[in-house]
Amino acid sequence: MPRPILSVSHLCKQYGDIVAVDGLSFAVGPHEILGLLGPNGAGKTTTINMILGVLEPTSGSITIDGCDLAKRRRQALGRTNFAAVYAPLPGNLTVAQNLRVFGMLYAVPHLRDRIETILRDFDLLRFRNTKCGVLSSGEQTRVALAKAMLNQPRLLLLDEPTASLDPSIAREIRATIRQLAERTGVGVLWTSHNMIEVAEVCHRVLFLSHGKILLEGDPRTLPADNGHQTLEDLFVAVAREPLTIRNLQEEA
Repeated sequence: MPRPILSVSHLCKQYGDIVAVDGLSFAVGPHEILGLLGPNGAGKTTTINMILGVLEPTSGSITIDGCDLAKRRRQALGRTNFAAVYAPLPGNLTVAQNLRVFGMLYAVPHLRDRIETILRDFDLLRFRNTKCGVLSSGEQTRVALAKAMLNQPRLLLLDEPTASLDPSIAREIRATIRQLAERTGVGVLWTSHNMIEVAEVCHRVLFLSHGKILLEGDPRTLPADNGHQTLEDLFVAVAREPLTIRNLQEEA
């Protein structure tokens, strides 16, 4: 089996008496898009922030492309990138300027050539000298994804990447991400509240509840396996009746 791009082992985060993440263990493989799902407060954002190095775990370990995040932080984070519609790039900089700034932050080699490749791959050549603040939401999302792939990451974290986009643009972005995973081998950790989107794009999903993994499986078969018609129905059940689902899992 190929080495996982991301390996999370017994990960915990505690704030005083509050346990936000409680013993998570999972992995993301090459070419895989893993959906990290759950209602607000389930522990998704805390988990992502620990993987990004923004928060320090209370216990447990995170390994990115073979690099232990706690011991080889620079190397691990150098293999990682992130995009979300709520984290737009500076609007007063052009597309090319943004890519250059972030390319220098990531110490991307042969940066000029890499920017040209990224502009072409994401159909952004015509926006090279356009300020990001005047782009449409779909165009800004494409620029954010271009930035996220600039350092050729092994792990890509996407938090609600198509939120607020119209359906046609969102479909285009999903296709782009699937193609990236297939072509480059990047592992993708994807969070979303759009279950139709998740069922379309993710190879596997984890449902979190109160900081723990409640369910795991193929998003196309997991609902029926747990007595629900759609992934959205299952999401609602996880949000409203996590104890019932956990009991059914234990009985099975």
